[in-house]
Amino acid sequence: MTVSTNATGALDLRDSRTGRSFSVPISTEGPEGDTSVRAMDLRQVRQEEGEFGLLTYDPAFMNTASCKSAITYIDGDKGILRYRGYPIEQLAEKATFLEVAYLLRHGELPTQPEYDVWVKDITFHTYVHENIRKFLEGFRYDAHPMSMLCSATAALSSFYPQARDIQDPHQRYISIIRLLAKLPTIAAFAYRHVKGLPFIYPDNELSYSENFLSMVARMSEPKYQANPVFVKALEVLFILHADHEQNCSTSAVRAVGSSHVDPFSAVAAGNAALFGPLHGGANEAVLRMISRIGDKKNIPAFIENVKTGGGERLMGFGHRVYKSYDPRARIVKKLADEVFAQVGMDKDLEIALELERIALEDDYFISRKLYPNVDFYTGLIYRSMAFPTDFFTVLFAVARVAGWAAQWEEMVLDKEQKIARPRQIYVGAGERQYEDRLAEKFPRARKDSIRK
Repeated sequence: MTVSTNATGALDLRDSRTGRSFSVPISTEGPEGDTSVRAMDLRQVRQEEGEFGLLTYDPAFMNTASCKSAITYIDGDKGILRYRGYPIEQLAEKATFLEVAYLLRHGELPTQPEYDVWVKDITFHTYVHENIRKFLEGFRYDAHPMSMLCSATAALSSFYPQARDIQDPHQRYISIIRLLAKLPTIAAFAYRHVKGLPFIYPDNELSYSENFLSMVARMSEPKYQANPVFVKALEVLFILHADHEQNCSTSAVRAVGSSHVDPFSAVAAGNAALFGPLHGGANEAVLRMISRIGDKKNIPAFIENVKTGGGERLMGFGHRVYKSYDPRARIVKKLADEVFAQVGMDKDLEIALELERIALEDDYFISRKLYPNVDFYTGLIYRSMAFPTDFFTVLFAVARVAGWAAQWEEMVLDKEQKIARPRQIYVGAGERQYEDRLAEKFPRARKDSIRK
């Protein structure tokens, strides 16, 4: 089959198997002029009537758009990231996280009265039902906090059954408010459980980030006083992680949400996807890499091992989407400088800085467009704030819920969306006849087989 494009906005196809020609409309949409063809339009390409038609085969959705979205724009080649049209650099410098969460959900920045109502509603719902606290106490002392967050998020659906009415605008709104309000509380409770510390309830006189830090770190002091450098760092990191287009976890939220399940269950699916080391665990991998290097003097040997395929990988460099410098990485680098000016330089940071310097000057990494991404410094920042490594993904999830909620609601309101049901190309056995190979199909249970 040969393919050519013409100037009339159509893709002309000729099937070499049959000699037939087909025309598929080309759509150009959005402010950046993205072009696409509808996969269903290829169904007309068939050898004879009655056939299913031509399928597109795209493992991992490398070149398939599953939706139209107005929320986040990324240009990986140019290193651009925008929320609702606003550059991430401007939002990270000037906005609050809750302001960005409002923007993602509503499409516009809030006025002062709108922002006040939004913050008031979220603050009002920061407390969780006492049974959620008891539920979390049921986990082992060494449970991974991300498992706890994922399970407790799903459990919220049992406390708010009315959230299943996803066609009701009020129910959608209050569910999003509850997600933004309660996930930090659940995350902080998970942190305290693992540490064996008593749970700290929300202090609604504090800001969003200050309240989270209070629930995590407060001990016997009557009023928690957060380090302002840490508060700013958390706000910026939450903004940077709030959304990132159709990544694995966001796709999971949309796919599960397409069944019209409640938003708590859909977001729990996002948590589960984020738990994977290839998604939310990248900054943990950076710290493990730095730990293996151990000393600045070992960096040249490590770099050589990476370049020769000796088994090491340069974690925190390169990105599936960005083919130039990750715009978030520049912001995080500046943020790291501010945080480490407060807490001081340590050996791991020195290794990271030298590793970045060498890699950015090496033609091997430059030619492969392997530049630092947002994960390279976030782990170091979180660790300097005394967060344990296995809590990093939880912090990611607390921020990303803003994007998940906005993406979920956009999917619900999109009339073109149906329940997600990808096609497959079957490569298994053809039709076979059953052969009975068992002498005894229903053996009786033996007493000595029962596990005591």
